[in-house]
This record gives sequence, C-alpha cells and structure tokens, in this order.
Amino acid sequence: MSTKPMHNKSTFQPLNLWPQSDEAILASAANIIAERYIKKDAYTNPQATKDFLTYKLSGYEREVFAVMLLDNQHQLLEFNELFFGTLDAASVYPREVVKAVLAVNAAAVIFAHNHPSGESEPSAADKNITKRLTDALALIDVRVLDHIVVGRSPVSFAERGLL
Repeated sequence: MSTKPMHNKSTFQPLNLWPQSDEAILASAANIIAERYIKKDAYTNPQATKDFLTYKLSGYEREVFAVMLLDNQHQLLEFNELFFGTLDAASVYPREVVKAVLAVNAAAVIFAHNHPSGESEPSAADKNITKRLTDALALIDVRVLDHIVVGRSPVSFAERGLL
C-alpha cells in the first residue's frame, strides 16, 4: 500500500485570479465604480452614472432595461436588470418597475437600457416608456432623475432636457 497522496492530473487547475472574459472585466469595473461612488451622492453626476451604466450594460447582445433604485440622498440602494428583450427591443412593464421601487422604498430612480446596435439615439418608444414610467412613479412620489441609453456613447435624457 502506498502512502503517496493520489493526484488526478486531469482535475487539477491552477488558481487564476484574472477574469476570464470581457464581460467579467466590465462587471468588475462596474462594481469598483459603484463602491467608489456609493455613499458619496455620486449618482447626481451624469458622467459617473453613465460610466457605471456603460460598464454594466454595454456587454449584452440583446436589449436589457435596468433601474437604479436610489434613496433620498441619491445613494444606490440596488441596481436591477428588470427586463430582457431581443436584439432591438425589450418590453417594459410599469407595474414591475413600481413593485421594484416599493420593495426597497426607493425615493428616486434612474432608468437605463442598452442599444446593442451601438446607436445611442433615444427612439420614440424609449421616450414613450420613459413618460409612462415617470407618470406611474409620480403617483407614489418617486422622482425619475434620468434615463440613460447605453450605446457607443451613452445618452442622458436629463442632459438633453427630455425629462
């Protein structure tokens, strides 16, 4: 009987501390940005918000609609990717957005979604859903601070005066 430890070479894998994909790197960058700006009221700064959302949403090959749920000081309570769509559209339901807001008692929100095509220009549908969501949240006294479309370069509704 041998006292040598048995090692199965086929199952041994060296420890790798580096992310394995572009998506993992972007997710790590988004987390670093969130940690750096959390508790600093940074989400009133459109550029910091656009940076965070670009890292979070730019890697998807289909449309993803997300909401940043904020407290009264605009500190991030939660980031939720709520709706996943196709290459060029995502169905967004105001009822589900209101449920997410109420679940964490958010005082304000920032909406975001990506355009996988890279074209950041807000569509008529983007403007319509933003209006519907803003109206629904106004009924429960929740402010919509911005809606950011992530493409090659992110576009802020607030900066464009669309809110």
